[in-house]
Amino acid sequence: MLNALIVDDEPLARDELAYLLKRTKQAEVIGEADSVESALKIVSQQEIDVIFLDIQLADESGLELATSLNKLERAPLIVFATAFDEYALKAFELNAIDYLLKPFEEKRVQQTIEKILNNLGNKVPKASIATKKQIWMNGRADRLALTVEEKIVLLDIKEILYLMASEGTTTIATEKQSYKVNEPLVNFERKLEHTSIIRVHRSYLVNIDGIVEIEPWFHSTYNLIMRDGEKVPVSRTYVKDLKQLLGF
Repeated sequence: MLNALIVDDEPLARDELAYLLKRTKQAEVIGEADSVESALKIVSQQEIDVIFLDIQLADESGLELATSLNKLERAPLIVFATAFDEYALKAFELNAIDYLLKPFEEKRVQQTIEKILNNLGNKVPKASIATKKQIWMNGRADRLALTVEEKIVLLDIKEILYLMASEGTTTIATEKQSYKVNEPLVNFERKLEHTSIIRVHRSYLVNIDGIVEIEPWFHSTYNLIMRDGEKVPVSRTYVKDLKQLLGF
């Protein structure tokens, strides 16, 4: 399932595209933005696979946003979704994976999603759940370097309970204390890929060794009760992987 962000200053256009993406059953719209600033904020807080980007955003340009996104270490794919075809050449110069014209057609949106999935499928895959499980059972322990108040803290990964994203920062919680750093959660997901820490929600990573209880919640979701008594939500997107990993 692709995590998608729609950036358009027209609410009706956002609604139409969100509906068509939902119809593909291969993409989930996890955010919408109407400006460059709000789009960059969402990208810093959440893991986005693809951005559907209008070129004309009130007094701003989607091309400027695309330029900024391309500078990111882990940039999302970009699909320009616009009423203007004269920008197509410039869009592909900015490494856009596709170019959708308004009004959107369902078949064309489906083709775009398939193109994105093929593109991502050619990249080096993340550690599989089976690999995560083997690493967990083998008890591998590493350390994570955090920049906290101009100092470097070396934190034993076994001590981490969960990581939470909020307003552009990430909080790393242990039983003894918490650390807040100005680094997006997606960066930590990459650093902790080959450890016992997994994503369970767009805003949370958890250490499976820190879970003491799993509490069923609404709409086939769960809460994880951690060793410190805190509850961490599991969204439906990640329930299957969690069940496979823990065997319940």
